[in-house]
Amino acid sequence: MDKGEFYTVADMSLADQGALRVDWARSRMPVLAALKSQAEIDQPLAGMRVTGCLHVTKETAVLIETIRAAGAEVSWSGCNPLSTQDDVAAWLAREGYAVHAWHGQSVEDFYWCIDRTLELKPTLTLDDGADLIVRVHGDKSEFADTVIGGTEETTTGVHRLRAMANAGDLKYPVIAVNDAITKWDFDNVYGTGQSTLDGIIRATSVLIAGKTFVVAGYGHCGRGLAMRARGMGANVIITEIDPLPALRAVMDGFRVMRMDDAAPLGDIFCTATGMKDVILGRHVDTMKDGALVSNTGHYDCEINIKELKERSISMRTIRPENDEYTLADGRRIYLLADGRLVNLAAAEGHPSEVMDMSFANQFLSLCRLAAEGADMDAKVYDISLEQDMDLANTKLSTLGFSIDELTQEQTTYATDYTAGT
Repeated sequence: MDKGEFYTVADMSLADQGALRVDWARSRMPVLAALKSQAEIDQPLAGMRVTGCLHVTKETAVLIETIRAAGAEVSWSGCNPLSTQDDVAAWLAREGYAVHAWHGQSVEDFYWCIDRTLELKPTLTLDDGADLIVRVHGDKSEFADTVIGGTEETTTGVHRLRAMANAGDLKYPVIAVNDAITKWDFDNVYGTGQSTLDGIIRATSVLIAGKTFVVAGYGHCGRGLAMRARGMGANVIITEIDPLPALRAVMDGFRVMRMDDAAPLGDIFCTATGMKDVILGRHVDTMKDGALVSNTGHYDCEINIKELKERSISMRTIRPENDEYTLADGRRIYLLADGRLVNLAAAEGHPSEVMDMSFANQFLSLCRLAAEGADMDAKVYDISLEQDMDLANTKLSTLGFSIDELTQEQTTYATDYTAGT
């Protein structure tokens, strides 16, 4: 472990490799690049102290340097024990950023890193999963007084924060970046779909075509994964608890059934629900020999690993992020990435192009909070439709596409309730 006055990373010698990865991400994130160029002039975050708890990836590094270019001090930790890219963390440390993150942390390490970043005494927080915000509202509540606002990146975190707000426990305003259309309809669908398959393939090298692929949950993330798995030739089964997404999955051409019924059929399983105990020991009892079990939800509670271990007589790591559990009857179950986010633990997370929009939303939300947060109520806010539309237009332009505009006559027609046949 390499430690300095303001950083704790795995290996500083990896910084050159990290620099190359960050260069690559920059070249694929034109929206954030445009925001950075303007922010260097306008300094919308001048005087702000931003503490972030978000996956330390090459894309996050581009966001971090954009935040600093806008005038803020920055301190950062990873939001998952297995998602940090050690070479990127080393590059951030070498560039003078306060960063405390490494791949393969214990739970104790994870919270130690969050606590170190809070020494900045933040005025703004940026979160993915709400662990930082919950920490500031609990064991480290002494830091809440200086915070004027925060942002939240992911579905699980937004659910936690809305529950806090409903209970009257939220102490400062938080913008739900996850709920922006330019985030959940792109990052969650296309980013999760591609990167999850990438993680599964890197951890196993299995052929997807012809396999029965069970996706638990048909929200945006599950839908994206199901689409990509089918595109690679898998026979996809969806499990759900909500009749609306279940019906949507049926209409999209997928088989829908209970996990109890899917367990004997699946070759590959991936949970995408945000709920605990989606795959239990009783499901393991009926799985095929060689079944692959993985998760792409934020936390590692979706697969009940304790019950898997109780049924096992031996375990060995067969490949990186791929543990083989042998059961008493000789069947082998392969758990990927220890049940954590397989797309980040076993691969590199979402492609830079789709994170461009998500992180542009993060940056713009921080700028809004810097300007307005002190006067906002302590509740969860959505991103405006205007911001979504502006970002979508900008992204289309950077991709080389253009769209039509309504004429004045069409605009008048659209609001004329007297117009008929």
